[in-house]
Amino acid sequence: MHDLLRLARSLRCDPTDPGQAFRHRLGVGIAIAALILILSLLG
Repeated sequence: MHDLLRLARSLRCDPTDPGQAFRHRLGVGIAIAALILILSLLG
C-alpha cells in the first residue's frame, strides 16, 4: 500500500499551465486504463 501511495505522489504534477496539467492527467489516465485492460486480459 505504501508503494502505491509513493507511486501516486510521483505521478502527481502541479503545473501552472492548465493545458500541460490536462495532458499530464490524460496520459496518466490512459496508462492506468491500459494497465487495467492488460490485467483483465491476462486474468
